[in-house]
Amino acid sequence: RKIIFEKQGFYLDKAIGHVYGTTFEVTSDGNLQPKREVEETTTETKEAGTDNRNIVDDGKSQKLTHDDIKALKDKGIKGQEIVQQLIENSTTFRDKTEFAQDKYIKKKKKKYEAVITIVKPSTRILSTMYYAREPGKINHLRYDTLAQMLTLGNVRAGNKMVVMETCAGLLLGAVMERMGGYGSIIQMYPGGGPVRAATSCFGFPKLFFNNLHEFPLSQVDSLLCGTLSTETLPSEPEEAAVAEEETNGLVDEKQTSIWGTEEESSAESAMEINQTEEQETMDINAEDAECKENKERENNENVREKQRKQWERRKKLIEAAALLREKNADGLLVASKFHPTPLLLSLLEFVAPSRPFVVYCQYKEPLLECYTKLRERGGVVNLKLSETWLRSYQVLPDRSHPKLTMSGGGGYLLSGITVVLDKGKSDSSNLEALTMEEPSSKRCKVQDLHC
Repeated sequence: RKIIFEKQGFYLDKAIGHVYGTTFEVTSDGNLQPKREVEETTTETKEAGTDNRNIVDDGKSQKLTHDDIKALKDKGIKGQEIVQQLIENSTTFRDKTEFAQDKYIKKKKKKYEAVITIVKPSTRILSTMYYAREPGKINHLRYDTLAQMLTLGNVRAGNKMVVMETCAGLLLGAVMERMGGYGSIIQMYPGGGPVRAATSCFGFPKLFFNNLHEFPLSQVDSLLCGTLSTETLPSEPEEAAVAEEETNGLVDEKQTSIWGTEEESSAESAMEINQTEEQETMDINAEDAECKENKERENNENVREKQRKQWERRKKLIEAAALLREKNADGLLVASKFHPTPLLLSLLEFVAPSRPFVVYCQYKEPLLECYTKLRERGGVVNLKLSETWLRSYQVLPDRSHPKLTMSGGGGYLLSGITVVLDKGKSDSSNLEALTMEEPSSKRCKVQDLHC
């Protein structure tokens, strides 16, 4: 299919077999061909002005019109030559400073040169792309905030992580990339199934998905209460019974064929007399029977395939439930569009003591409520509510400076470490311990100040 990217349409068939990082040129028919390494002709930019104060952008500095440029494209002239002609027909190019000339050439090359480089997907590239193009799909999770989540959550190979996200699978893919296929991941999902659109963009091998489990949020309460039912799951004897039925059917067919040969030998003379008269009707009946048998076989195969997929899904559900029942997860990451407080309070039950957890939210107020609830509940230490601040810088010779535009906010993170919750102590005793009276020396000083 045709890919539309940056107002350029092309097909990716010719890119198969090339290594990542290969640069391609888009041909007139939309195919890709590897770009030949040709030394670029350096544009004569010796004449340059001292400043741009006398340059007026009145739209009359370029002699080439839009129709002229279109005609050059129709003739098959490459983008580099079009850029060269734009420079020659510009009346203000020589008066611009050297930096402004470089900026002009770079802008025109991007517009008229159809050059594409295919890079290997990674968390940094995908998170930057999603945040720049479709931030709503990832809950406005900025790439630096995602990096903070992976660091605070201590995501590494061999861990057993619980991930709850509604970021199109971007957070899940980042965790899978950092774990490298070692360890296990349990993805909690709302609705009918997990969404992994961004995860599929990473191009992970099948090995990475062997230890990826999924579990619905609707079954978390029943799992914690111990009332999770598995009565609807198909058992192994049922499959054995289906296999036995198939073998029995084959045996019956063999027996009927044997009895059929005995009857043929006894009534061979009668069959020879009526054979020519009934040949046409037998052929028609045989074709109808074959069609019916083929349809029945297809229906049976579809039913068995559907049952097999259901059984595999329920089997994975049982495996995920068994992993969660152990309650020894090494970390918890939450980044969803739902309110974080009920999610965190229920999912923390599956995390082992002395393990980190990180919760992301686009707004601060839900995390403040979550912070208060955790302090009242107990069982956590080192609670921190933070916001990362990011500003991009342009780093070029003699032109390094912060960029004019910057991100307004990258969301908020609530992080902490789990500890063993002493259920013998009530919340009131914890509050009393927190609100202890100040030492008498401090109390006297305060009273003296009031006097």
